[in-house]
Amino acid sequence: MENAGALVRSESEPAISSLLIDISNQMQGAVQDMLKMTSEVDQSIGEINEDMEKCKGIVFEKSNLIEEEKERVQKAAMAVLQMLNGSDHM
Repeated sequence: MENAGALVRSESEPAISSLLIDISNQMQGAVQDMLKMTSEVDQSIGEINEDMEKCKGIVFEKSNLIEEEKERVQKAAMAVLQMLNGSDHM
């Protein structure tokens, strides 16, 4: 009876070893795929951050231009008001 148990064990060991090797290979492939995806995500994050910084710079420049234009318009409006008020006093 012990020989029958040893025989079943010896016959099943290659199948189990083969199964374990197959699972190990699948896991290694999955881990490599995840590492590749992680690297791609990191690269994409870097590119997005660069784009955001560029956009921040553009927004800052446009904001400054708008503020300068606003000041010019306000000065022009004040000059017009002064001219109108000056003409009222004549």
